[in-house]
Amino acid sequence: MLQFEEMRLELLGYKDKLEDLADALGMKKMQAELADLKEKTADTDFWNDIENAQKVNQRIAALERRIKAYDDLHAAFDDTLTLIELADEEGDESLLDECRHGVNDFVERLDAMTLSTLLTGEYDSKNAILTFHAGAGGTEAQDWAQMLFRMYTRWGERHDFKVSTLDYLDGEEAGLKSAVLLIEGENAYGYLKSENGIHRLVRVSPFDAEGRRHTSFASLEVMPEIDDSVDVEIAPEDIKMDVYRSSGAGGQKVNKTSSAVRLTHIPTGIVCSCQVERSQHQNREVAMRMLISKLVEIKEREHLEKISDIKGVQKEIAWGSQIRSYVFMPYTLVKDHRTGFENGNINAVMDGDLDGFINAYLKMQANKEE
Repeated sequence: MLQFEEMRLELLGYKDKLEDLADALGMKKMQAELADLKEKTADTDFWNDIENAQKVNQRIAALERRIKAYDDLHAAFDDTLTLIELADEEGDESLLDECRHGVNDFVERLDAMTLSTLLTGEYDSKNAILTFHAGAGGTEAQDWAQMLFRMYTRWGERHDFKVSTLDYLDGEEAGLKSAVLLIEGENAYGYLKSENGIHRLVRVSPFDAEGRRHTSFASLEVMPEIDDSVDVEIAPEDIKMDVYRSSGAGGQKVNKTSSAVRLTHIPTGIVCSCQVERSQHQNREVAMRMLISKLVEIKEREHLEKISDIKGVQKEIAWGSQIRSYVFMPYTLVKDHRTGFENGNINAVMDGDLDGFINAYLKMQANKEE
């Protein structure tokens, strides 16, 4: 049948791109590294150095995930091609929709994996720390900040990333004043760095008795989580620590003793806090990781030689430079002002459907570098 033949040729048209992807991902290199690491785990003294053993096992798991993802994609290509050829041979029109779905799903996964090869920045593979701040506007802005908080939580869950709340300050009547999320997973920062900036909401406010339309703003700051493999020197005398009582549930159970920790980097005025761990020591560790991540991100962004070169108070993000608008009224549309990418299904976006925006940004950045 003509329709099956057209689908077969369409799918075969992606074969070279699939093979090129294996080279771009460095499949042979990854397989060799995986074999070498697994050989090391067989050594009798492997677990003598527990810290190094854990790092090796983490690397093995990461390599296995990458290799499996490509192998699954290749298997999807072979299975879909076989199904099309069998359906064509049998003349079974009832399989047209299944074949069409198979081709579309393969192409979508191929594009997504190809985009992941663009994440070559030094920290792109790291976890992401997301910091939310409500803008001016009281309850309406605080509610908007909470909506964004939920949106990125859902995005992380959609991608099977681990999502944890590190800090959460409740709004006065609803929503939140500020919050911090940690999204753990391979390339989390590489994908989410595009979301850094001001997000603008236009809607009829549920908090306005007269039903007027309001414009609200919230800022999102995205940083890579810097682990122990990155050596960062911060003088102890440059850190001021305050201890306070946890202030809100933030959707989770928060310890209500005075164990919350706020760290201030005196030279820059940067503040990081954590209140969700059970002990003051644990909260300080998390807040310190956040502070180091923030300082390293600023150092890289401003092309500085060392952390101590960062001077003055760092502004969060300049208001008025929104990266994206979310319009609920008089029509429904989410538009990214940098790439021009739009999605009219605002409910899906608010439920974490952000890949179109993220992919458009990655493509734009790749074109700039060519």
